[in-house]
Amino acid sequence: MANIRKLKKEIDKCVYELISDCLTYSALNFEKDPADITALISEAILLRNTVFRKINTPVAKSEGISQKKHFQEIRKEFIVGIDELFGRLSSLSKTKNK
Repeated sequence: MANIRKLKKEIDKCVYELISDCLTYSALNFEKDPADITALISEAILLRNTVFRKINTPVAKSEGISQKKHFQEIRKEFIVGIDELFGRLSSLSKTKNK
């Protein structure tokens, strides 16, 4: 990780891509219920805000965790969360119209 600013930009870019894909899906599948897409977008924003809060909260040296390890854990947590959201979007697109 180069620095915190790049990490935040990477997070914003991934969340923006998810929201963009959700809106594209919603526009192409307007006959489906938009509640699922709205929930995905809300969860993506919540994930972003949670991760940003963790990034902005410094780790005390007394906790025994290095800064580098702390940010690696944050990045891993974000990747797992955003991957799960993209997976849910993919599963929505595979479902048939009712």
